[in-house]
Amino acid sequence: MAGEELPLLRRQLEGWRMALRRHQAPLFAAGADRSVDQPLQGALFETGCTARTQAAEGIHPLQLRAQPLSFWRWPDPPQRGAALYFVLDSVPVGTAHDPQPVLLYVGETGRADRRWKAEHDCKHYLAAYSEALARAGLASRLNIRFWLDAPSGSRERRALEQALIRRWLPPFNKETRQRWGTPFTAEPD
Repeated sequence: MAGEELPLLRRQLEGWRMALRRHQAPLFAAGADRSVDQPLQGALFETGCTARTQAAEGIHPLQLRAQPLSFWRWPDPPQRGAALYFVLDSVPVGTAHDPQPVLLYVGETGRADRRWKAEHDCKHYLAAYSEALARAGLASRLNIRFWLDAPSGSRERRALEQALIRRWLPPFNKETRQRWGTPFTAEPD
């Protein structure tokens, strides 16, 4: 058994997902009240940071169409060009088994139809995450959602991605892994 890792316990995984849920639940609730077409209040003297923060607040992942993670295998994916994308899971809460969303990853791309066809660290994290949940007897309903109104310039798109990461603190983004103690950063085979 030398060199083998101990599996994560069910209670550890449930606690990890609930801690993430506690942080993100108010953000999901606030976005549920916002209409997709509802404009954001601007400021007269906005800084670039203020504008990005406001833009990030206006993007609500649950208002975007959910797709399976295997979307990239489709012969003709519906998304093309610049995009921000969000990987979510549904977490059962309490005994009601009413699944609540958790945002696991935020990404950006200039080629939404091709980004996941290539190597992507998040694919490995999701595989390790799914395997750990399955070993512990926990359900997972992963999906990906694309926001196609992303800026075409990579610098602006990355700045918006960073604002979203600071807002949501998704555990599979490298900027937040230490905060959540993310155990799902598997090495590729």
